[in-house]
Amino acid sequence: MYQILKSAHSGWRYIVFILLLIAVIKALSGWLGNKTYTEGDRKLNVFTLISAHIQLVIGLVLYFAGDWYKADSSNAIGRYWKMEHISMMILAIILITIGNSKSKKLTEAVAKHRTIAVFFSLALIIVVVTILLMVKDVPGRSFFGVS
Repeated sequence: MYQILKSAHSGWRYIVFILLLIAVIKALSGWLGNKTYTEGDRKLNVFTLISAHIQLVIGLVLYFAGDWYKADSSNAIGRYWKMEHISMMILAIILITIGNSKSKKLTEAVAKHRTIAVFFSLALIIVVVTILLMVKDVPGRSFFGVS
């Protein structure tokens, strides 16, 4: 079961990353282009939120089932998996959640796009930085399979 969840977590990251990237691009376009906030925009943001939360749940199961919380944090690999990866990804998901929640409370389209753009962009930056840390700290890993 652990290997199935690990594979799911590894594959699902692409969905989260692509949805987050598209949501950021659309939000920036809507904000800077003074566009209306459509039902499609709302759905994209919700799907991004849901995909990130699914990834979080799978990740938490792997973290505790795989005893990653017991990893030796005195070396770079143990520290990355025990502390850096989980804390940075949780922070990114919190930003996605806050951004989506705040945007729902706003009435102006540009304000909705701006809120999504800011919070989702911060989350995307954290995700990319965390991936780059993994590439640096964990031998044999690369940025989404690209060396």
